[in-house]
Amino acid sequence: MNLRRLPIDSAQPVVIFAAARLALAVTGLVAALALPYDGSGNTALALGLGFLPWSVAMLVLALRRPAAAMNPMLPLGDLAALVAVELAAPQASLAIQSAAVFLIAAHSNLQGEGRGLVLAITWAVVLVLTSSLRDSARMDPDKVAFHDTIFVLAAVSTGLVVGRLHALESASRMRARELSRRTMRSEAEVRRRVAEAIHDGPVQELIGLDMVLSTMGSELKRSNPERAAELLADARLIAARNIEVLRDEMVDLGPHGLDQVTLEAAIDTCTPVWKRRYALDVEVDIDPVKLAPEVAGELFRIAQESASNAGRHSGGNRVSISLLRTGDGVELTIADNGRGFGSFDPRSDSEPGHLGLASMRERAELLGGTLEIRSTDEGATIVARVPIGIPRERRGALHRLRAGRRRRPREA
Repeated sequence: MNLRRLPIDSAQPVVIFAAARLALAVTGLVAALALPYDGSGNTALALGLGFLPWSVAMLVLALRRPAAAMNPMLPLGDLAALVAVELAAPQASLAIQSAAVFLIAAHSNLQGEGRGLVLAITWAVVLVLTSSLRDSARMDPDKVAFHDTIFVLAAVSTGLVVGRLHALESASRMRARELSRRTMRSEAEVRRRVAEAIHDGPVQELIGLDMVLSTMGSELKRSNPERAAELLADARLIAARNIEVLRDEMVDLGPHGLDQVTLEAAIDTCTPVWKRRYALDVEVDIDPVKLAPEVAGELFRIAQESASNAGRHSGGNRVSISLLRTGDGVELTIADNGRGFGSFDPRSDSEPGHLGLASMRERAELLGGTLEIRSTDEGATIVARVPIGIPRERRGALHRLRAGRRRRPREA
């Protein structure tokens, strides 16, 4: 079975609900005809003339105009259809209440938390009042009260829980979609910056190097070794300068050999670049812990993003990076002596321009860990706590993430 997550704005749930409503109406009609009981004829009549045509109309509307099928007034049509069946066939009261709980759950999922709760309370009150109008002389009042009480609790709880879960899922998916969009914009910005840096730096320098080498060849033909030696020294200087620039760009993109090197070696490689680029005094204290390449890679990117943020935004001049073994996990701490985050809430991922903080938290959670951010006027501290081993249920997500990173440059 191919299970996939529907887009947040997909109309398919509306169509599925409409189809399920029609199936409920048809099943109820068939059951009333095939399983005769006292009042089954009235039940079949009410279903066939009321709930069934209404269900067909809702399915047609959902297929043609899904947005209109989510109108908050349409649940009143379902309620009216159930009330009609209840009045026509009091003996079907328990079946009607069961159907009502299903409809309340579906409507609460489509309408949201607030409307779902109001809908559940309204339906429960109306259906209980409707059931009190039936001939209950032959029914045990205590039994009726018990059934109605359970129905009210089930209806209200269903509306509250389903509506709340829908709200939480929608908010989570909206945050995830925004994060994905910002990630794509960030990747496009990185590609643009790298392209500009290579064009304005190494490309122009290589053009100059070509001219120097061409001139040096001419001087050698003229038997002028002194001038050729000077030009050779210039060429070596240009080459050394470009090697340094390209290494800096490679460091910004992250080390691609963490399968062969340790986290400490990767950070040590970046330290001179951070010192030179941001004028930071970087202190590194890392315990010799053997980490899986996936764990080392994500921790390195957290450290890299933290150091870059400190250099660009904190206003400080010192950053300390430490890694400690803590039981069956490790604790990565990056602290700076800058001005902190100010009025910005670092726990929020909705602020524009703070994609790095959200991505760090996502990396830690992907490893089965947590990310803590502390901020004062004297600096910021970021602490990532992750297990040494990768949880089994997270390995697939990590492999897909790494595979996606490897594919993007070729797709670009």
